Amino acid sequence: MSFVEVWLQGLLLVILFFAIIWLWSVILKNASIVDIFWGTGFIVAGIFYFIITPGSSIREMIVMILLAVWGIRLSGHIFKRNLGKPEDYRYQEFRKKYGEKRYWWFSFFQVFLLQGVLLWLISAPILGVSLNSSGKPFGFIDAIALFFWFTGFVFEAGGDWQLTRFKSNPANKGKLLQTGLWKYTRHPNYFGDAMIWWGFALFSVAAGCYLPILSAVLMNFLLLKVSGVAMLERTLKNSKPGFNSYAERTNAFFPWFPKQNVKNNEK
Repeated sequence: MSFVEVWLQGLLLVILFFAIIWLWSVILKNASIVDIFWGTGFIVAGIFYFIITPGSSIREMIVMILLAVWGIRLSGHIFKRNLGKPEDYRYQEFRKKYGEKRYWWFSFFQVFLLQGVLLWLISAPILGVSLNSSGKPFGFIDAIALFFWFTGFVFEAGGDWQLTRFKSNPANKGKLLQTGLWKYTRHPNYFGDAMIWWGFALFSVAAGCYLPILSAVLMNFLLLKVSGVAMLERTLKNSKPGFNSYAERTNAFFPWFPKQNVKNNEK
């Protein structure tokens, strides 16, 4: 089967997966459970691609392991973070805006189907590896891809761990984390996520499948301009004292040493 044929079958599977999660969210009256299954959804798509494509290779096995590590860690992190908490404020606002009687079905299109389609688009490098790796040895581009992935994982998992630890201390309530990885980028977890998917895209390139590199571009765009940096910073500017001076000193996305000539005006 061709790339497009397998990819379209993957779309049907992903939609079914998110439809089941949506039905569960209707019962719970909590649309934010979709965030927990973002990482898991990629594993489901990856396993499907792995099973339906012929043959296997070292590259394919490595990518599947890396995908599982990333997806399980992310889903576990979000599950622990959301455990015992009410529905995320974003979905609560949507629920108020559209009304309880309408939002139960409207959320399927606005939240679950949308995330499913985005996941399907972004998963393309995993299919590129599964479909094209046979007979192509592990090489230099794969090594670069591994470097990207491991760098990204350190920033994403490390940034999440540091933030969780920081928030667990009652003395830090209302304060802004500005140490560790957060000293070099205001969003180490988002930067890490982007690097991980550039890593997967490079694995696809190493396998001889180039189109999926657009998936990494899409992930970068979403993290920077839509649901990541841009959305979060609008909230932080109004809720965290000292954010403006922190933003002047620290890069928003790409890690770099903080600017030394900016005064800290925090009180």
